[in-house]
Amino acid sequence: MSALGSFLRRNFEPLILSAQVFVDLGVLLASCWLGYLLGEATGSVDPGVDLDVYRQAWALLSAVCLVSFHAFGLYSPVKSLLNMEEFKAIAKSVVVSFFVFWTLLILLRKSNQEAEGAVLAPLVALHKLVEMKSIDPDQLSRVTTVFSFLIVLVAMTASRFASFKYIQTLHRRGIGNRNVLIYGAGDCGRKLQSKFMLVPTLGLNLVGFVSDNPDLVGETVERNRVLGSFDDLERVVGERKVSEIFIALVDHSEERVMEVVAECERIGVRYHVVPRFYHLLSYNIRIESLDSIPLITRAERRANVFGVVAKRALDVVGSSLALLVGAPIFLVAMVLIRRESEGPAFFVQERVGRDGKTFRMYKFRTMHQHLSGDAPTPNSPYDPRITRIGRYLRRYSLDELPQFFNVFLGDMSLVGPRPEMRFIVEAYGPMERERLRVKPGITGLWQISYARQQEIHDNLDYDLYYIEHQSFLLDVVILALTGIAVVKGTGAY
Repeated sequence: MSALGSFLRRNFEPLILSAQVFVDLGVLLASCWLGYLLGEATGSVDPGVDLDVYRQAWALLSAVCLVSFHAFGLYSPVKSLLNMEEFKAIAKSVVVSFFVFWTLLILLRKSNQEAEGAVLAPLVALHKLVEMKSIDPDQLSRVTTVFSFLIVLVAMTASRFASFKYIQTLHRRGIGNRNVLIYGAGDCGRKLQSKFMLVPTLGLNLVGFVSDNPDLVGETVERNRVLGSFDDLERVVGERKVSEIFIALVDHSEERVMEVVAECERIGVRYHVVPRFYHLLSYNIRIESLDSIPLITRAERRANVFGVVAKRALDVVGSSLALLVGAPIFLVAMVLIRRESEGPAFFVQERVGRDGKTFRMYKFRTMHQHLSGDAPTPNSPYDPRITRIGRYLRRYSLDELPQFFNVFLGDMSLVGPRPEMRFIVEAYGPMERERLRVKPGITGLWQISYARQQEIHDNLDYDLYYIEHQSFLLDVVILALTGIAVVKGTGAY
């Protein structure tokens, strides 16, 4: 590897984060300029105000936004599931920046008052040191400023989406990937491996396994070899230039895990321990202590009245618009389905919803009538059960349009776990039954994830994440990403 390549590999994340700051600054300044032009076009800008006043206001706005972005974790190298938290943080930071910006303009505006007394004199002197002598809030157009912040919100979301995709492309090509090792070749280690294989854009290059079982050394697990045992750990780390180790020993004793942790610390390599209670930690939890004993406690589930009302309002408005705008598609789809194969245009099936209650779910029929029924959903467009028009409908998720009736009626939501058939729900364990805590949805995290080609019930992590972190803002983000997936034709399978 060349010196430049080694430098990029070692410093990929700091370089990317530094570049992101400059990109964000460019987006902020461009958004301010577009807001100004929009303000001029609508007659909101006073032509008598010098452009320099706005330029200095833009500098303040950009500085406030950048600090807010940092405070909300947008410059952290650790990313959340499908970057959900980052998209939510953009909206929160822009709203906070708006209020901070106007607060600073008001508090730091130029003062013509003189001190009246020895007590106020130091405060007035301090204010004169920090006041903005060239920016008068009264000269700035409020409408233009609102335009600028709205454009910042949209532009930053689009910019970060493009940045995430670009970084993912680099990782997919092997650029900036970190060499990692899994300690433990059991079920947990293999699940980690499948996650690395499923999501190459994590930026993690799995070089192999290390196992306590000497019989596995030299064997291949899927596509990676077991490179050694505990005594070989230091050698493997050095030879393979491993930067991180994932310790997947959930079935081993705490003493054994701590021995591996101690060895990692001795070698000086970063490590991550997969917890024994894997799914329990997917909940919103808090760490308490009983004297010196740490305790894991699930956070209280408090009903958020505003969140419930906002979600239902989004469902009603969204489903109404979809049914209204999609009416022509309904008519065309119904005619084409009936012309190609015998049977009704709609496929009606009993599904299990919130709290285990059943309801009748509607879809456009995409399979031949005599081949439909309570069978596993097709996971390939070439399934012989699928009709030609059905293949097209499924590719662009148009077969889901009738489910907006279910949303309007309150059986489903726009966003939530997919509703399953009764025979699948009957086999649910305690963890799977968590999916029944909320209304099922037309779309969700699983549908826009890399795991969408796998079985829904085999990817519980996505549903648990949504259930524990659901909010109006998260729903909006998922709906936006779903729209992009549908336009690209990648949302069905």
